[in-house]
Amino acid sequence: MSSSSISLPLGANDEEETVVSWDDHDAGNPCNWSGRKKAAVLLTTMMLIVNSTMGSALPSNALPFIASEWQVASPQQRVLPISIYLVGYVMGPIFWAPLSEQFGRKTPTLCAFTLFTLSTLGSALAPTWASFLVFRLAAGVFASAPLAIVPGIIADLCSNPGTRGRIMGLFLVTTVSGPLLAPIISGFCAPTIGWRWAFWIGLIYAGVTLPALALLPETCGPVLLARRCPAPAPGRPRPLAELAAVVLARPLRMMAGELLVSASCAYMALCYGVFYMCFEAYPVVFEGVYGLSPGQCGLAYLAVGVGCLLALPGFWAYEVVLARARARGAPWTRCEEARRLPLACVGGPLFAVALFWMGWTARPDVHFMVPALAGVPFGLGFMCIFQALLNYLTDAYAPFAASANAAASASRSLLATVLPLATVPMFQRLGISGALSLLGGLSTLMCAVPFLFLVHGKRIRANSKFCVALREREEEQQQKQQQQQTRQQWKKKGAGKPTLGQGRRMSDCEMTAGLVGGEAEDMGHGRAASAASACSAISAATSAWGAPGVTVSHDEGGRSL
Repeated sequence: MSSSSISLPLGANDEEETVVSWDDHDAGNPCNWSGRKKAAVLLTTMMLIVNSTMGSALPSNALPFIASEWQVASPQQRVLPISIYLVGYVMGPIFWAPLSEQFGRKTPTLCAFTLFTLSTLGSALAPTWASFLVFRLAAGVFASAPLAIVPGIIADLCSNPGTRGRIMGLFLVTTVSGPLLAPIISGFCAPTIGWRWAFWIGLIYAGVTLPALALLPETCGPVLLARRCPAPAPGRPRPLAELAAVVLARPLRMMAGELLVSASCAYMALCYGVFYMCFEAYPVVFEGVYGLSPGQCGLAYLAVGVGCLLALPGFWAYEVVLARARARGAPWTRCEEARRLPLACVGGPLFAVALFWMGWTARPDVHFMVPALAGVPFGLGFMCIFQALLNYLTDAYAPFAASANAAASASRSLLATVLPLATVPMFQRLGISGALSLLGGLSTLMCAVPFLFLVHGKRIRANSKFCVALREREEEQQQKQQQQQTRQQWKKKGAGKPTLGQGRRMSDCEMTAGLVGGEAEDMGHGRAASAASACSAISAATSAWGAPGVTVSHDEGGRSL
């Protein structure tokens, strides 16, 4: 278990330290909420994810009709309604993940989703091509908030790693289901009742989700605990530039300087980019080769959905195996690589085989169901890769996992923005078999990433500045716990205030918010301190922006992590 602490001074002359944490059966702890309340929260978050991801592909099978209305002839411009939305996916997570760590889950999510709903309305009513693209960009930026925040909500509610892993599997399936439903909607709406109705349907669904979101309770443990802490004395306001340097830039620093993060981002980015290329490639294959209608072509995506659903029993069975191995103390369960990466070692070859399968069978003399069924191993492999690598990053970087996942989200969305622009020219130049074989070959090369991590991952983590900072934080956590216990014993004996550490008296009000799954993002000056509690989270927030004494970890060079 990892945890975070932030220091909030009680007043100018106060030297008392108050530790605010969860009791074992605290009703305010999201981990202790009733099963019905947790289920309601999780259902709302899954609705948010479907809204976000469905919006990305809503124009897919309506693109010819949209281009016809505004006389858009360029093939590159015709791809923009999807690509420009994914540009928002690149920009958004870098901001939304840190904001949810700073101000809690509900407020950023509600603000972003409200603006997403308005942007969807703008897309349905857009009078020109340019305005349509502007609304699509705005929708993508605001739609990226649930993708960045919902994993944190899941971990807030689930302290048990097995339960959290099973729900994360559902989360990943939900992220894929939205883009697979969207081509079916636009494929049947565009030729019959008009392409704008695809966005009206998306708006209706967003309108149904919005009231449920308004009722969503806050789940972030540090924010909930901050509300219990006495109000801090006014302090020096934290400059926005300092906030950006410490928190918002962390995902970019991890992407550039952490080999585990950069290699995982590269692999997931390729898979995600190929996934979004399918929205351009499927019409080429199933409409161009087999003469299917846009609606029938949309139904071909269901095979990918079936593959994703088939991954769920595999996830859950693996969690059972892992839990049993932990119970008997198997040594391999204490290694992040051995615990998380086997799924990616299976999923990588499946993903590559699916691309070769479709490329070599998509021809007129082969029934269209044969290449369509390649979507099953495609979806299965895609899910295994993402489940393994995202969990691996979370385990390896604990308190910095939200930033690591934000880096992964931004990088994969960047490639998903660019690759669809090259899909039609690549298929025209190389042909269906050549283009899909090229993608299959690249995927085969990237299959080596999880295998290399299995061999060298432990050594890479040992040399990581972020991982070293995490080990130091754990040591400080133990020291803080000992100091707290010593202070309580002295108070019981009536001996007054003890002097702790090397003559340093504890003079601040410390709020401690523990996070199972270990996501803690602390800001400020000095060295980060940690103390345990029972709340789980993938990301942690500090609500003391502007208060002196808030702490962060530094690397050996003195730079804030």
